[in-house]
Amino acid sequence: MDKQSTLIVLVGPTGVGKTELSLSIAERYHTSVISSDSRQLYADLKIGTAAPTPEQLQRARHYFVGTLQLTDYYSAARYEAEVMKELESLFKQNPVQLMTGGSMMYVDAVCKGIDDIPTVDKETRELMLRRYETEGLERLCSELKLLDPEYYRIADLKNPKRVIHALEICYMTGKTYTSFRTQTQKERPFNIIKIGLKREREELYERINRRVDLMMEEGLLEEAKRVYPYRHLNSLNTVGYKELFKYLNGEWTLDFAVEKIKQNSRIYSRKQMTWFKRDPDIRWFHPDSHAQILQFLDESLTNG
Repeated sequence: MDKQSTLIVLVGPTGVGKTELSLSIAERYHTSVISSDSRQLYADLKIGTAAPTPEQLQRARHYFVGTLQLTDYYSAARYEAEVMKELESLFKQNPVQLMTGGSMMYVDAVCKGIDDIPTVDKETRELMLRRYETEGLERLCSELKLLDPEYYRIADLKNPKRVIHALEICYMTGKTYTSFRTQTQKERPFNIIKIGLKREREELYERINRRVDLMMEEGLLEEAKRVYPYRHLNSLNTVGYKELFKYLNGEWTLDFAVEKIKQNSRIYSRKQMTWFKRDPDIRWFHPDSHAQILQFLDESLTNG
């Protein structure tokens, strides 16, 4: 890889319209699509993650889609390593490559690098999951406050994944999770052009609501039933599935579960936008501005 190579990064909230534009960009520059969606990695979650259809997969070669089983452990650190290795090969075939998706940490892992935090071993991971299931999140938060008070002050204490991971590192290394979080940006051996897609909030929310209805028509409930035996896994701690599991458990009606999917998808879209808006390198466009976006990319690639 060298600075003559360029990675186009297309980001935006869920439901904004990244898929169609990514295919247009891939076709224009005869390149492939690297997915940065942390849930499209799982082969059994096609409908609920809006994974590319067979027709879309024919239009451009996709990477990091449907490559994992639900029981596979995966992390942003592993994603960074695997994408960097893949790019080394892909840039030899074409100096322009495309990455698209809405998983914020996965995007940053490739663009900026993430801290070299040790990989958690299976024994520690299983121990902490058992403790979470038997003792609950509040108990684990109290322990985190004792073991790593600095991270406790800034952590999202309602997110079990974040709390559990921090404790895993504390247990496994005997050091605080904070001590590994240097947040030093890594130099990348290629240029990066970032495109962000955004819509007015009402417009986006309407699209999200319609998309959830369409997923239900396409068989999201049946997909949730198929993966229900694995509902305790982190791969299924995901909007769309966790709400339907409440219905399958008899806790919620189906209509209520569907409304909660829409609501939680809208909440997630706001979190995504908050994260992406902090990045001054992103050039923002409305998704319908295809001609403008492609002109911007042409000029950026020519001048780059």
